[in-house]
Amino acid sequence: MSRFHKIRKWLLIATLTPASLLAVTTPARAAVAPAAGGTYTIAAGNSGRCIDVTAGSLDNGALLQQWGCHADQAWQQFAVTARGSNQFNLVNVNSTRCVDVPGGAVTAGIQIQQWGCGDGTKPAQLFTFAASGGGHQIRNVASGMCLAISGSSADNGAAVVQQACAAEISQQWAFTPLAGGGGATCPCTVAKDGTGQYTTVQAAIDAVPANNTIRRVITVKAGTYREIVTIPSNKQNITLQGGAGSAAGVVIVDNHSSAGGYGTSGSATFFAKGAGFIAQNLTFSNDYGVGSQAVALSLDADKIILNNVRVLGNQDTLLTNSGRAYVVNSYVEGTTDFIFGGSIAVFHNSTIHEISSTGGVMTAANTDAAKTYGYLFYKCTINNGGGSNVTALGRPWGPAAQVLYRESTMTAGIRYSQPWQDMSANSWKNARFLEYRNTGAGATVNNNRPQLGDAQAANYTPQKYLAGSDTWNPVS
Repeated sequence: MSRFHKIRKWLLIATLTPASLLAVTTPARAAVAPAAGGTYTIAAGNSGRCIDVTAGSLDNGALLQQWGCHADQAWQQFAVTARGSNQFNLVNVNSTRCVDVPGGAVTAGIQIQQWGCGDGTKPAQLFTFAASGGGHQIRNVASGMCLAISGSSADNGAAVVQQACAAEISQQWAFTPLAGGGGATCPCTVAKDGTGQYTTVQAAIDAVPANNTIRRVITVKAGTYREIVTIPSNKQNITLQGGAGSAAGVVIVDNHSSAGGYGTSGSATFFAKGAGFIAQNLTFSNDYGVGSQAVALSLDADKIILNNVRVLGNQDTLLTNSGRAYVVNSYVEGTTDFIFGGSIAVFHNSTIHEISSTGGVMTAANTDAAKTYGYLFYKCTINNGGGSNVTALGRPWGPAAQVLYRESTMTAGIRYSQPWQDMSANSWKNARFLEYRNTGAGATVNNNRPQLGDAQAANYTPQKYLAGSDTWNPVS
């Protein structure tokens, strides 16, 4: 998130003059009273710019600033949660952390941060609202001071601080409600032990309104969640993030398989059908075992991002059915055709692991002949769980399959002289199988290992694969 946030800021600075920037980012101010259960952007009266978590951070201690308003960015969205006696938490939608006065300090000028909400009763995270001028003051219960913009600055990046409450325009905040906002429809937390709003992942997803236009963040606490989960196609912009500190700490798992009458495409543990789905810091698994196709994760939507995610299974682990997917800093394992499908998918700085010591086939792409791009493995680690010279890089599920391994490290488990296989009547020689500047014991150049030319390389980058007609670029 942070790098997307920074790029957005750099683009605004680079492409807009100060006058036009001010015109774009200053919303009409209205004295909308913040209400429990609502989700809002919160704009400073003096600048019209919105409260923003620096770099879109998910971390405790990340500081708050003001920046040009972008209502579709979750790090500028805050949910108002009632805590009794007219006191409220302000919960950042992106991080699910609370607006917080560091240490409950009574010092004027101290910059406000975000911090874990706990049970929501920390005085440093409790606020009251009072109408003032054209907006509302936000007064902290612990310090008695009001949120303000440092120096009444109108600049992007100016700190959100606390000051002695006064009828001052930089303390008059305009709350703009977001369509479909509401505390019951996330941001929310899933916890098996009942300490979150929901005990199952599916229940949290069900709470997101259909045709949702703002990002909804669901945080899943540590544990193993045995359930089949579906994000339907009419629920977009959902972020599912593990809250355990590591991808292994949150596991969504089940054991359906094609042998159970579900068919391969119906056997998934997790079905992602809503566009704009983001998953981070968790694991998707199908523990059916060896013997039948059993999908852990099915991607059937556009603009999907998997960041620090593990996808575990055996045969047919990850199905990329449609749309575009960016898989970064992640791990995918299996035995046979464990990355397969007809969509565009970029795997970046990730580990692709054949778990069988006797080898298998990693990919089975079914790229449409009219599409230039299919699968790209960019700066990945391609390895085998044992054995040498036993694992194939891929075979063509469709005759025009497109797969490129680029600048990746290949271990000795990869078949050295012949890493591609035929599939049914589809010859690997007629498919679009390529390599480019790979290294490691399993990498070489020969007549059975077609290479991308240097002159072509600029057209086979992650950005080129993912751009489409809307120039989507989740990479930088």
